[in-house]
Amino acid sequence: GAMRSRAEVDATLQTAKLNPAELLPAVHCLSFGPQAGAGECCLLQLEPGLCAELEAGRSLVIRGEKDEQAVLCSKDKTYDMKIADTSNMLLFIPGCKTPEQLNADQGSCNIIHSQIAGFSNNYWELRRCRPKLKKLRKLLMEDPYEGPDSQKDQTSAFSKYTTEDLLSLIQASEEEILHQLQVIDACKIEGYWRILEFDYEMKLLNHVTQLIDSESWSLNKVPLRTCLEELGSLEPTEMIEHILLSYGRKYIDDAGEVYFEMHEDKICRAIAQMLLQNAVKFNLSEFQEVWQQSVPEGMTTRLDQLKGLALVDKSSRPETIFLLKVEDLPEDNQERFNSLFSIREKWTEVDITPYIQDLCAEKQTVGALLTKYARSSMQNGVKVYNSRRPIS
Repeated sequence: GAMRSRAEVDATLQTAKLNPAELLPAVHCLSFGPQAGAGECCLLQLEPGLCAELEAGRSLVIRGEKDEQAVLCSKDKTYDMKIADTSNMLLFIPGCKTPEQLNADQGSCNIIHSQIAGFSNNYWELRRCRPKLKKLRKLLMEDPYEGPDSQKDQTSAFSKYTTEDLLSLIQASEEEILHQLQVIDACKIEGYWRILEFDYEMKLLNHVTQLIDSESWSLNKVPLRTCLEELGSLEPTEMIEHILLSYGRKYIDDAGEVYFEMHEDKICRAIAQMLLQNAVKFNLSEFQEVWQQSVPEGMTTRLDQLKGLALVDKSSRPETIFLLKVEDLPEDNQERFNSLFSIREKWTEVDITPYIQDLCAEKQTVGALLTKYARSSMQNGVKVYNSRRPIS
């Protein structure tokens, strides 16, 4: 349209009952540019930290497959993306000056003609979320590594995954994915991330614990070099080193020799899993006896080594214990509670904690989660939690 004159601007202000003395003299006259349309641009609201990432030249990545809710990832954090609608239309005006800039620039022309390049009435809002890492284990478990002699490995129809593949399939930041690969004891074999098949892992662990026993080494000083020399004829040296890294802490002594301090709790836990996976449930006292006999000399088994792996049923006579792995439960909060309440109607906080601890967001407590998804009552003087909704 035609350019407005100052007189027209003043007349409009008067009609709108606005006092020109209270406004800056500069006036933006807006018109739509030839290409202006909705949906051409997306707006993303960023917290200062993420803004700084982009300004430093790093990128933010949107991850998700067709059937997943998109998440946005920085190098080390993951955010849910939600569309927020605005009641006012947001206009994109290139080169638009803010009141502060205009105030500093007193000599600027009174009437500024600006073209609107686009508009939107919503924007993406980010909310920090837990990385969605369940799928990582699920993908790697499609084809666990059974060792160098496995025929299955040559013929397997399942795809194997590189770091690049996982970055495009898992809804988490690169650092969160790499950290989780360590947590689940994944191992890079010929460029692909693999999880060792449990029986093969136990076979490797058994080689190491038997060697420790026959050499009468202290559990906190297991020499890497001797392990590789002694066991290298039985299994690939990378696998021996991987099992030491999975079940021990690596350190170097003053002479530059590499040693491992073995994690007693983790070894006891793995042996318990091996015993428990052979039956639906076990008589608790019989299990504890067999378990203590099965672990390497000098190690002590304790039930608290089994948090998030096995559950004791104190209400049955005799008491029993059965395998219940936290990693097999759903990732979504509500679904997690539904599945726990279908396994057991009433839980004490001590029993349920290992199965919901990983759901806690930053600074959130287990107590807060229980308040939201469960209701409490007293049973024989003990506080117990049950479902807020009927469990189908």
